[in-house]
Amino acid sequence: MVCMYRRPAPDVVTTTELEIRRSRFITLVTRAVDEEAARAFIAEVRGAYPDARHHCSAYIHHVDGANPVERSSDDGEPSGTAGAPMLEVLRGSGLLDVAVVVVRYFGGVKLGTGGLVRAYSDAVSGALGRVPVVTRARRELYAVTVGHADAGRLESELRNRGIDVTGTDYGVRATIRVAVAPGDGDALGGTLAAVTQGTVEPERLGVEWIELP
Repeated sequence: MVCMYRRPAPDVVTTTELEIRRSRFITLVTRAVDEEAARAFIAEVRGAYPDARHHCSAYIHHVDGANPVERSSDDGEPSGTAGAPMLEVLRGSGLLDVAVVVVRYFGGVKLGTGGLVRAYSDAVSGALGRVPVVTRARRELYAVTVGHADAGRLESELRNRGIDVTGTDYGVRATIRVAVAPGDGDALGGTLAAVTQGTVEPERLGVEWIELP
């Protein structure tokens, strides 16, 4: 089962443009966590560039407990010259939850089958190099409860030891939320025992996906 992968940062559309023999290739890349989001993005791009001849697309999204879903479309280009090469570049990037649309304004010069494959591949490769990326990881979540006076010091100690602190809540006492790799709960307990002289124990909250920078 996949426990970690990279994907585009949220709420960002990366746009690049490439001109090849008078044809314009405008590439747009964003996060798409499912087919509905990917189709909505493709429709949005069509609406933004209604006069373009082609709106070729590809996307890959993660599915828990199953293989990633992959789709592509040549959108009127000769079969296999646009969508499939675009999808291949996405696979090679290692990204998931990603959708890309390449908008083509035909410049009057035919590129041929090989030229189209190279053009769409290069368009996607160039855009992916500019996409801000985050890591999505499956983590065990724990709560560590201490007095307000000790919270700042303990949070700093945990961060310095490479433990991901996802937030701190201040109620009657302070609750520090931390995330560790599956199976590392015992190590977290040992770290807490060392830095608090055994006075604090973590409370397991469950397992969730979180995003890391």
